[in-house]
Amino acid sequence: MKRSNAPLVWSLFGAGGMLAALVGPALVFVTGIAVPAGILMSPDLMGYQRMAGFAHAWPGKIIILAVIVLFLWHAALRIFHMLHDFGIHAGTGAKLVCFGLPLLCTIAAAYWLLAL
Repeated sequence: MKRSNAPLVWSLFGAGGMLAALVGPALVFVTGIAVPAGILMSPDLMGYQRMAGFAHAWPGKIIILAVIVLFLWHAALRIFHMLHDFGIHAGTGAKLVCFGLPLLCTIAAAYWLLAL
């Protein structure tokens, strides 16, 4: 029986969907509305020095990587299944593009975060 990579892809999709639904709106509100407008928090709270310190610490790197990677994989599977809705039947080329791009972006994000 041939082994499938579907459980791995679906678990990344599910985790990314949960993160996009629960954490995504909060990230948009905090970083795009609340902090710039001075609502609830001081704008200095998310200044360059603090954010650079967050990105240089290991917990910060893990959080940033998780957000980037899981959002990418969630979007990849959504796009892959959307191709079917548009009448484009997923062959090897579509799978390679839809899942290869997030894989390359995952590797690039991990590399750049480790380089900090």
